Amino acid sequence: MGKDVLLGVTGSIAAYKAAELARGLVRAGHSVHVVMTRSAQEFITPLTFQTLTGNKVHTEMFERLEAPNVEHVSLAKRVDLVILAPATANLIGKLAGGIADDMLTTVCMAAWQKPMILCPAMNTAMYENPFHQANLRKLQETLECTILQPRQAELACGDVGRGALAEVSDILTAALKKLEDIHGND
Repeated sequence: MGKDVLLGVTGSIAAYKAAELARGLVRAGHSVHVVMTRSAQEFITPLTFQTLTGNKVHTEMFERLEAPNVEHVSLAKRVDLVILAPATANLIGKLAGGIADDMLTTVCMAAWQKPMILCPAMNTAMYENPFHQANLRKLQETLECTILQPRQAELACGDVGRGALAEVSDILTAALKKLEDIHGND
């Protein structure tokens, strides 16, 4: 039986790869609920994810409620797994600092007990920044989230280094393994 997956997409050039990840999760029989930051929408549209998942895409904290529920809390309760791909330094810093100022960070704060896969994607200098590395360690230790390290590659800015989003196939494999583990506990 399929599980519910939250796919958080942030403002990175790698945001388009999240569409392939969403499609892979749906093909594997899971229901994918996408939450996009405002910056993510500069790279890819919500319509893309809505078409691929068949589910409403959440983009705003204060969307008009169609049902008498608190959207970020009900979504956090509903999902079995949280995947943040791509995860920018901004998102990672907010989560590590306990900041919930948009729909994605608020849902993540409410879903802190759910398994989480974090997939950083950013410029090498940002990724190697000691504050960012401390944030990653804090999230890994506090939430026991799985961090799929970025690849070494030519980045959008032309630099070559670590910072490219992990391969979609690797993210999908990690997600399906987590979902299988969750299914085994049912």
